[in-house]
Amino acid sequence: MTDTADMTPAAEAMFAADEASRGLGVELLEHGEGTAALRMTVTPAMVNGHGIAHGGYSLLLAGSAFTCACNSHGPVTVAAGADTTFGDEVIAEFRGRSRSIRGATSKEWG
Repeated sequence: MTDTADMTPAAEAMFAADEASRGLGVELLEHGEGTAALRMTVTPAMVNGHGIAHGGYSLLLAGSAFTCACNSHGPVTVAAGADTTFGDEVIAEFRGRSRSIRGATSKEWG
């Protein structure tokens, strides 16, 4: 686990501003250039009728990880689309597409 002191100020500010993820208990564990590791504990309120985590929460966690990885370096980047395939051994495979915002810099988060 990487301590938040090791994160770039832009990553700290971006994740601190992510009320949706933090409000659901998502934690940013570590990130590097183009990578990120996040964690979320599934609560009883996040369970579907089959007794497993609702797919929407899985997508939120994957999307948050994607955002952190995309914004771990370079210009401000936003999601342009994503596809998720659910499975058994591998819970889900997330494939995202992103776009950089021309002229925007990570300093704008701080």
